[in-house]
Amino acid sequence: MAREIWFATGNSDKKRELSGLLAPLGITVKIPGDGGIEGFDPEETGGSFLENSLLKARALRSLLLSRGIFEPVIADDSGLCVDALGGRPGVYSARYAGRHSGRYTGSGRYTGSGDRGPGARDKKLDAAERNRLLLEELGDRPDRGARFVCAMVLLFDENRFVCVQETLEGELVREEGRGTGGFGYDPILYIPELGRTAAELGEEEKNRISHRGKAGRAIVKLLTCQS
Repeated sequence: MAREIWFATGNSDKKRELSGLLAPLGITVKIPGDGGIEGFDPEETGGSFLENSLLKARALRSLLLSRGIFEPVIADDSGLCVDALGGRPGVYSARYAGRHSGRYTGSGRYTGSGDRGPGARDKKLDAAERNRLLLEELGDRPDRGARFVCAMVLLFDENRFVCVQETLEGELVREEGRGTGGFGYDPILYIPELGRTAAELGEEEKNRISHRGKAGRAIVKLLTCQS
């Protein structure tokens, strides 16, 4: 079993979460910045979470190979899927810019910047703005069902990998977001069985039930089977 795994992200919070899962196995998690790896900024052009995960994993692996580094790579892609919006914003969650971005056509399609989806790279809003615009677009629709989705890939080489996809089921709030924990859409995804939003959960509790936490634990099990 590998002693080091590279994580295809620049997010130190994600690194901390994954490190907590892999440290008991004696595995060190590194992200590009830890090794001075420059040029890792792949454009997420995939049409699914899995495609984007593989895209990021392969992009980092290519950079590592150019430096003679052959350790496995982990990558994840995640987002919020809203039932009443046909699964949007989905893979465009981080780039969502609402119906007023000038890209929403009103027919479930977003145009501009190669039709890559809501809010291309030059229109990235902060989390509070995205949350507000998403609730505005959903309006008073009675169907509030939504879920966080995370696809996580463990890449050993170009054509040898495993993928796990997990969800955190909930529904969108009707009012403004609640809670100060977490990040992104956490304040507006309400978990009925807990009576709280994802942003109102403690870190340990959230990691236990979250889409990323469940996917990460499944990857850990796969690594354990290899030992």
